Amino acid sequence: MMDKIIDGKKISENILEELKKKISKIGQNKIGLAFILIGDNPASKTYVKMKQRVCKNIGIQSYYLELEKTVSEDEILIELDKLNKNNNVHGILIQMPLPPHINEKRIIYAIDPKKDVDGFHPINLGKLMLGEQDIFFPCTPYGIKILLERENIEIEKKHLVILGRSNIVGKPLFNILIQNQKGCNATITMLHSKTDNIKKYTTLADILISAIGKPLFIKEDMIKKDSIIIDVGINRIWDNEKSKIVGDVDFENVLNKVKKITPVPGGVGPMTIAMLMENCYKSFIKKLSL
Repeated sequence: MMDKIIDGKKISENILEELKKKISKIGQNKIGLAFILIGDNPASKTYVKMKQRVCKNIGIQSYYLELEKTVSEDEILIELDKLNKNNNVHGILIQMPLPPHINEKRIIYAIDPKKDVDGFHPINLGKLMLGEQDIFFPCTPYGIKILLERENIEIEKKHLVILGRSNIVGKPLFNILIQNQKGCNATITMLHSKTDNIKKYTTLADILISAIGKPLFIKEDMIKKDSIIIDVGINRIWDNEKSKIVGDVDFENVLNKVKKITPVPGGVGPMTIAMLMENCYKSFIKKLSL
């Protein structure tokens, strides 16, 4: 059974080790990644600390700015402008979610596209749709693409079904994998909350990618035999008065039926952080070439 499980943690560690070697040739802390945290969300703080640890381990200098949850949009924009102009900062990450009174689009649009290592700026997303490669891909879709490549999973001429149309995963992933590029050329069906009879489509998928945020939603009777499952969901549930993290897929019950599957945790999640670091390295190299 273990040969069916795609070890995203191991793949991400290999990528980070490769990056660490590249960065060591440049010099420690010459690449800078700035984190902006707004408010006191415990989960957000944990995610930022995790990313900062990875930065330290591979030789990227991290800059951390924590703002009160009552901060105004204009105050955030002033700080962003400083980071945009800071030559020591090559990537800027705004930790989501933002407080309700903050216009998320206005903040994202204010990031210099050349430092948009999250890949959410409309300039980068527009270029992504056009098939340009010299851009910052959003980290989770990028991580899924690299995960498939490193597992030698061919997607050309395969029917790939994406469940979820978010701007963070579903839409950019569709635009990455449909391009006429190496490691792409998939035939893709996109499903979402308004799709009627989801099972009708998931059972036809050679590769099913679920990113809907519904715990254990994908059951054994919803998948094709010997299909490949990429589970992007991160959901917290309670089991015997203890909380645990599970994906969108009922992992234990589908394992016998699939050819390959990513676990949660330890699948796509670690790849997202690895791609963030990859984008930051890419930003530095692009600036160097200019």
